[in-house]
Amino acid sequence: MILLHGFPYDVRAYDDVAAILADRGAHVLAPYLRGFGPTRFRDDATPRSGQQAALAQDLLDFMDALAIDKAVVGGYDWGGRAACIVSALFPERVRGLVTVDGYNVQHIASSGEPTKPEWERTYWYQYYFHSERGRLGLERNREELCELLWRTWSPTWEQASAAFPASAPSLHNPDFVDVVIHSYRHRYALVEGDPRYQELEDRIARQPLITVPTVVLESGADGVGGPRASGDRDLFTGPYEHRFLPGVGHNVPQEVPQAFADAVATLLS
Repeated sequence: MILLHGFPYDVRAYDDVAAILADRGAHVLAPYLRGFGPTRFRDDATPRSGQQAALAQDLLDFMDALAIDKAVVGGYDWGGRAACIVSALFPERVRGLVTVDGYNVQHIASSGEPTKPEWERTYWYQYYFHSERGRLGLERNREELCELLWRTWSPTWEQASAAFPASAPSLHNPDFVDVVIHSYRHRYALVEGDPRYQELEDRIARQPLITVPTVVLESGADGVGGPRASGDRDLFTGPYEHRFLPGVGHNVPQEVPQAFADAVATLLS
């Protein structure tokens, strides 16, 4: 199985999950997303895109490079988005999907529509990154800012600050800031995407259904937005299971690794 982390996290999110699954005989891969950890762009001229189509294509390219025809995929935040898109558009490559908080696919055409005020206030970092002040803030204060996000997004996870230093080095990738800023501007249609991903973006814009077997994990104490998985149930047309996790924040695999591993194991069996 291939497990994908989010922003501003890294592969350390799956250390405990991978150990649990490996003990069950599973082969677990947890790659760094572009702009994190040791990843590098092979061409200096390549746009440092963080758009959702780029993340999905990276997952497909990763599978192709390792000659993986089909796998269980799972993730949360950015990684969950890549997993959802590949599951929707390339179901022949996916044995099953674990997704935190449901249909994690951006609908850019409606990105200008406001949501509940109590959810809007938790998106402050996204609006911050729309400005050059926000870019500088991420560049100069990346560890302080990202550690703050860890704590506020997982308000009940007492180990958030203690766990953060293990992942902090991944945020010092030379492309991290460019990729992050592009991601949070592209999803609001404020900047253009990399043309090489336009065909895939056009397919994503149709909000394709997910037909593969899916386990949805919904956080009960997520500090970003609010619970929404029930609202997108109709976008899953294959075997489906919803598991609510009371008192769990945004970083599900690191906060409750057993629950995440159990969801993956359900699909393996």
